[in-house]
Amino acid sequence: MQNNFETAISLLKKGKAPGNDQLIAELTVGVDFLSNFWVDKYLREYISEGGSKIKFVTGNSGSGKTHFLELFMSHAKNENFITISFSAKDIWIHDFKEVYLEILERSDFLNCLKKCSEQIVRDLGFSPDDIPEGMTFVDYLSSIGQMDVITKREIRFLLNKTFLQNPLIDTNFALCCSLLTGGILGHPTLEDHNKGLLMGWLSCSREVTIADIRRLGFSPSKITKYNARHMLRSLSEIVRIAGFNGIVIAIDDLDILTNTNSLEEIRYTKMRREDAYESIRELIDEIDTLKNIMFIFAFGRSLIDDDFRGIKSYQALWMRIQNEIDSERFNRFTDIVDLDKLAMQEYNVKVILEMSQRLAKVLNVCPINEECAQNLIDRTNFGQISLPRQVNEATIGGTANG
Repeated sequence: MQNNFETAISLLKKGKAPGNDQLIAELTVGVDFLSNFWVDKYLREYISEGGSKIKFVTGNSGSGKTHFLELFMSHAKNENFITISFSAKDIWIHDFKEVYLEILERSDFLNCLKKCSEQIVRDLGFSPDDIPEGMTFVDYLSSIGQMDVITKREIRFLLNKTFLQNPLIDTNFALCCSLLTGGILGHPTLEDHNKGLLMGWLSCSREVTIADIRRLGFSPSKITKYNARHMLRSLSEIVRIAGFNGIVIAIDDLDILTNTNSLEEIRYTKMRREDAYESIRELIDEIDTLKNIMFIFAFGRSLIDDDFRGIKSYQALWMRIQNEIDSERFNRFTDIVDLDKLAMQEYNVKVILEMSQRLAKVLNVCPINEECAQNLIDRTNFGQISLPRQVNEATIGGTANG
């Protein structure tokens, strides 16, 4: 824990988000104007009630994009959502299968199925807490003399009702979940080898062939970028059945799509970049078919400002996300969130001073004064560095206390 905290402090000194929920909460000033609104309107209402949403967050260098993502994901976790964060620098965005696999891996899928099995136990009139650790439900029933043919039939009926009769779950995905959950319950019995095959199919393992899966009673096809969104819909429904309010997915550094730095590897060719835009466009068009899920994409301004490589170069996507009415006031419902615009509206001298004081307390340095705060606000319009980054740099430049 101490090492994690020291790492977070080190990141703060470099002007980066700390990656620590406690520090994020302590340091947040101003941007909670938006994050609290999203919690109320989306997490507690729309998403938890079965809705789905895609948001985009942008801003200049140091505008607090990653900080905002970490803050909101911390809120989402507290609101009983499964939260998944990753960078577009690490995962191929042009192939949605890769996005699905990352979400599946980070969702703790088997734990979700365990929670589904616990719900089935409750539906049968028993308490999961009464089952000794390391013992299946069926073994527990046998130990208390309540395991019979009728109970086994009821277990199969509830597995079928929970998964196979659910229209939101792909048929093969449902069969896979039914077998895995049955294995957790102890009926139907699932051998370790077959469990490995099922998980291998879900995670697109090259070691698992379609012929292997057919032996288990499936009629499957491989998971590809074309059906991965359908699989994601199935996964989000499993998450809901497990008792969570949904999934919130944050994908940072999307501006890697426009990277032309000769000192770095060019990750996206023109074709891959357009495939990535098309993948996001398809996700937008199909978002209403998903339930209890929220995507947040964050990126630097280049993704909008670059007419040749940015989103505007792919009109099919730009037409779907551009704001038709650009108000002078920051709109908290907008789908493209400009953190620089939010800062200009919400970050006055009082907010800037509080921001500096909180950071100074954590780093044991002197906060900036009122004159410095006003100077930072005055020059914000004339530079490429956002106000939060300027406050951070000015505070870190203070003299250490004591």
